[in-house]
Amino acid sequence: MSQVFALITAAVAVLLVPVAPTRHRLGLRRSPPVAPRPRREERADPLVLAAGWDLLAAGMRAGLPVPVIVRAVAVEVVGTARRTLNEVADHLALGSDAAAGWEPALRDPDTAELARAARRTARTGSALADVAAELADRARARSSELAEVRAQRGAVWISAPLGLCFLPAFLCLGVLPVVLGMFDRIPINPL
Repeated sequence: MSQVFALITAAVAVLLVPVAPTRHRLGLRRSPPVAPRPRREERADPLVLAAGWDLLAAGMRAGLPVPVIVRAVAVEVVGTARRTLNEVADHLALGSDAAAGWEPALRDPDTAELARAARRTARTGSALADVAAELADRARARSSELAEVRAQRGAVWISAPLGLCFLPAFLCLGVLPVVLGMFDRIPINPL
C-alpha cells in the first residue's frame, strides 16, 4: 500500500516540477492584481431611515430647533444619508434659508423626499413633522413588501430543486406505466 502511495506521489511531483520553470520562461507569470472596484455608495436601511424620520417628527412636534433635530437624526442613520443630514444641519445652523439649507439632501436618494417636503413646509415645523411621519410609514411598508417578495422568491428557489427531483420520478413511476399499459391493449395490425 505504501509503495503505491509513493509511486503516485512521485508521479505527481515529476509532472508538477518541470511546469514551474517553464511557466516563468514562457512569460506566463501571474497577472498583476486587479484594482478593487470603487465601492458603491451604500444606501441606508429603510427601517433605520424610518426610525430617523420618526425621531425627526417627534422632535419637530416637541418644538426642537430644526438643525438640532436634523443632527440627531444624522447620528442615527448610516451611509450617505448621515453625511447629507450633517451637511444640512450645518447649513441650517449657520442660518441659511430652507431652500439653500436642504439643497444637499436633494441629491441623496435616501433624503430627497424629506428635502422636498422641508423646502415646501419651510414656514411651519408641524407640517414637516407630519410629512416625516408619513415618510416613516411608507419606508416601513416598502421594507415589508420587499421582505415578502424576497420570501416568496426564496420559496420558489427552495421548491424548484424539489420539483426537479420529483418530476422524473413521477414520470417514470406514474405516467410511464400507464402509457405502456395502454400500448399493450392497443391492437397493432400490419398492413
